[in-house]
Amino acid sequence: MTNVRELLKEGERFPCRRTFERRLKALPETLPEQIGCLGRHLVALLRPWASRGRAVALDSTVLRAKGGEWHKKDREAGVVPHTSIDTEAHWTKSGWHGWVYGWKLHLAVTVAAVWIPLAARLTPANAADNTVAPLLIEALPKEARFVLGDTHYDAEELREACLLDGRFLVTTKRGPYPHTDAGAEVRRIFHELRSRAIENFNGQFKSIFEGHAQVPTKGLVETARFALGAILVYQLALLYRHEHERDLRVGLKAFLKAA
Repeated sequence: MTNVRELLKEGERFPCRRTFERRLKALPETLPEQIGCLGRHLVALLRPWASRGRAVALDSTVLRAKGGEWHKKDREAGVVPHTSIDTEAHWTKSGWHGWVYGWKLHLAVTVAAVWIPLAARLTPANAADNTVAPLLIEALPKEARFVLGDTHYDAEELREACLLDGRFLVTTKRGPYPHTDAGAEVRRIFHELRSRAIENFNGQFKSIFEGHAQVPTKGLVETARFALGAILVYQLALLYRHEHERDLRVGLKAFLKAA
């Protein structure tokens, strides 16, 4: 903590509170770029795809808003029945949790022995995954070859965007199962790889940063600072443990919680 205090000084003086507030408010705008930059650096450093296919998993995970829920009838009427409600959040329907009022953390993660977050964005929960995905794909390292997603990412414009960068979008398909087309078995393998990477990462991330409960913040700016800041901290932990020759998977949760 002493080292942190010294780094915050300029001319033996600390910035005033207003300076901290102004910089913290502006921080979420720069976090996606910082996460993308550090993600690409970690790929070059850790070489997660040295012995595996160069695949990236896309997904969004839901974060519950702080306070009460703003129900549809009240929102349409412009009525906020309680001051605890975060009016900048929104509704989505999760396959696991049903209807949730809150936010979506959109992520791109390496499909490899070590899960490296490569890109992240935070939106209200009603944002469509395929509309945010192009922003994630822009931040991917050039080495990424396959982009894996579920049916929410099965969009022609997203497929074309991947092809322009020399990548292949592989998603599950809509319609009754089992699919019997020529690519069904290949997609099944890719889907299993994607699920193991992104779902395990989401579980670990939420466990470390208490993402299963309501977020501790209100509003898009503050919640983006919390969620995206947590992703950046996770990346920095990977970098630190690599530099100190520690395991990048075992002990990571205890390490971050202790910090």
